[in-house]
Parts: sequence; C-alpha cells; structure tokens
Amino acid sequence: MDGFAAVDFGFAREVLQRGIAALFLVAFVSSLNQFRPLLGERGLLPAPELLEWVASSRSRGRMLRPTVFTRIRYTDRRLVALCWAGIIVSAALIGGIPQLAPPWVPMVCFLLLWLGYMSISSIGQTFYGFGWEMLLLEAGFLAAFLGSNVQPPPTVVIVLFWWLLFRLEFGAGMIKIRGGREWRDLTALTYHHETQPMPGPLSRQAHLLPRWFHKGEVLGNHFAQLVVPFFLFAPILGLFLPGPVPAVVGAVAAAIVIATQLWLVLTGNFAWLNWATIVIAFSGIGVPAASAVPVELPIPWVVITSFVGILYVALSWPALRNLFAHRQLMNASFNRWQLANAYGAFGTVTKERIEIVVEGTTEEDPDAADWREYAFKGKPGDVRRVPRQFAPYHLRLDWLMWFLPLGRSLDDWFTAFVVRLLEADPPTLALLRRDPFDGARPRWVRAVSYRYRFSTRAEKRATGDVWVRERRRIVLGPVGLR
Repeated sequence: MDGFAAVDFGFAREVLQRGIAALFLVAFVSSLNQFRPLLGERGLLPAPELLEWVASSRSRGRMLRPTVFTRIRYTDRRLVALCWAGIIVSAALIGGIPQLAPPWVPMVCFLLLWLGYMSISSIGQTFYGFGWEMLLLEAGFLAAFLGSNVQPPPTVVIVLFWWLLFRLEFGAGMIKIRGGREWRDLTALTYHHETQPMPGPLSRQAHLLPRWFHKGEVLGNHFAQLVVPFFLFAPILGLFLPGPVPAVVGAVAAAIVIATQLWLVLTGNFAWLNWATIVIAFSGIGVPAASAVPVELPIPWVVITSFVGILYVALSWPALRNLFAHRQLMNASFNRWQLANAYGAFGTVTKERIEIVVEGTTEEDPDAADWREYAFKGKPGDVRRVPRQFAPYHLRLDWLMWFLPLGRSLDDWFTAFVVRLLEADPPTLALLRRDPFDGARPRWVRAVSYRYRFSTRAEKRATGDVWVRERRRIVLGPVGLR
C-alpha cells in the first residue's frame, strides 16, 4: 500500500470486479427464471399487490426499500427487461470491457447493477429474504469505487472490503457462539451436513465422516470466523512498517477464509453466499506491483472514494455495535440502501430433517387414491436420487420448502402454490423437476411430512437408496378446486 493507492492490490481488484459481476449475472438469471411465477403479476405473492399496498400511504412507502417500480409501474415485461439489462452489464464487467475506460465507467456500471438488483429484491418479499441478497448489493456498491485499469485501486475501498468480510465472518462466528449449544459442545456439524437446507452431491459423504472429524470442523470454523478476521487488517501496518510481513499476514488470513468457504461449497448448496465470501476474501491478497514508480490517484477520485469511506464510518456504527450486542441481529440492514449491514447464519442447527412432500392424484376418492409426488429440482424427494449441485444458482422455491416445516403454520405462499398445482399452471410447474401428471390437472393435492436421514454405507449397499425416510403426518389436504 502507498497512501491513497493500494498499488499491490491490482490482482485483488480484478477478482473483485469480475467475481462480483459474475454473481450479479447469476442473480439476474435466477430472477429472470423465477421471479414471474413466484412474484409476478400471477405469482404466488404478486409484487403488484405489494406495490399497490405501499402506494396507499406515505408511512407504508417508507417501509419499502428503494425500487424503480415505485416510480414505474411493475409489469412482467419490465421485470424481464431489467433482468436482461443486468445480465448484459454484468457480462461486460466480467469481460473487463468497462474497466478499460476511465474509472467513472465501471463505477456507473456497478451502481446500475446495485440499483437494478435492489429494485428486484426490494419487492421480492420472503423469496428474497436471504442474507446473501444484501451481501451482493453491498459488495456491488463497494465494487463501483475500485476504479479502472488505468490506475491502482484506492486503499480506502480495499479496506472497506476487509471490513465487509470482517462483519460477514466475525458476525457469523458470534451468532454461532451465542446460538445453539451444539456450536459450543462441538456437535453442530454432526447434524448439519444432513439437515442443511439443500444438500449437495458430497453432503452424504461429509455426514458419514467420523465424529472426531466433525468436532474438528467446528473448531476450524470457530478459528476461521472468530480469530482470523482480525488479521485481515494487518496490511494497514504496511503503511508504517517496512517489509512484507503485514501483507503476508493479511494474505494468509484471506487464504484461510477462502479454504473454509471452499469446503462449504463442496458440501452444500448455499446459493452465492460462499462464492461471494470467496470473492470478497481475495481483497486481502496483495501481489507486489511490478513497477516501483509511485502512482498517484487523480484528486477527484481521491475525493470520491474518501467520501465513500467517511460515509461508511458513519453508517457502520450500528453494525459494529451489533457485533458485540447481547441480542445480536442476524442479516439485518440499518438503512434503506442496505450498506454496512449485519450478517450471520445458522446460529442453531436442526437435529432432524423434516421434508414436506407434495402429492397429487387424478382420482375422485382421495381416501382410496393412488398419490403421486411432485419432484423438486434441489430439495430431497426421491430417496434414490443423489442431491445435485446448484450453487451459486439460487432455487428460491426449494429453499423456502425447507423452512416450511420449521414454522408453526403453513405460509400464505404455500397455499397459493397448491392452488397453482391444482390449476396445472405451466410457469409454476416449470419451477419443478417433474410434474407427475404431465401438465394435466390433478383432482386433489395434499402435503405430507416425512423425516429424512442419509442412509448408512451398509443401507446404501443393500438398497441403493441415498435417503431413508419415515412418514410422519398429513399437514395439508387433500384439497381441490371447487
């Protein structure tokens, strides 16, 4: 680092800009494919109804985060246009095209992505109520001020990325220590690989590892999230101390974060949460500049980035206080623009996996009917099917199906989902892996809860089943259209 210019962090900027743009691309593609059946004009939770409710009073308007759809009437076509615009801008940034121009060009591109995706997530309701949504938005905002290839990245923005990573990792670690006892007695990962929202292809193998290994996983997690984040700021000492040691310490800390996140990528499906953390962690890896000639940033760019730094100092106080609060908030935003947020995940770990299996029949008598299951793309269903890898792509319906049995009652969106199945609504059926009725309308639909667990090695050899399931009870239905 050399004052205002982080001359050794050009490589870090490349990874940050292209990586964050790639995540925006995934997010816009996910919205293009799923927003309309979930939240569109005929969605399960129609966004136009939310916008109409918000427009009815000024106080309600303040409850909604910024979105262009408060000024431009929402239509599905406009949503599609916004998604395609986001995809095109993201692809350009991945290719590095705007970065060849003056710094204001990539700045405008990232701010457009930030505002465009915020316009979608702000009206996404429960389907967009995940911590990685605001994480992507905050990372996108900071990426806007990394500059272009004609100059080194600003030191203040690189430090703000460290601060984002610190809040992300240390916040998650504190949530766990304050949360369920399983994180303190080191048993959390004895259950987590099996009960996580959407297992991946290697989740079963991870679950079947010895208990001592799972305890080591928890210890490693605590070290990576509660100790390592403090060392991310070590390169700042390079402004005052000669030698490579401060930069090396910061790079090692970042590498530890990356390694732990890669393990989570291999053993789960957490949308773009882990990949976003990996990309952000590259902000801590400095590569010595080839030229020893000092490079100065243009004064206007120093002023802009310094203002961003001052803004973050002002906005970060609630998040800093939250990290050490007795009642720590998880995945909380303290301002309408979703900057300087609080993060965290899995403060408690469920001990058993309950799945809601949705079934239908075309027969008139539901008591004597042959019931057939609807198959989801990501969530467990068929006991012989190995879980697939979908992350960083986000299957929103499948994720909410995991939360469904954790609540006291069935959510409103699920009732609408059942109605769409009874109507054999094509956009809704497209969200599923398989419709057992090939587009025909079922007479009845019901929901049944099962307890799922991974099969042991002996059970897998004997039956070929990946899962073992036990039926619990009917939680809804049978229901039909009048």
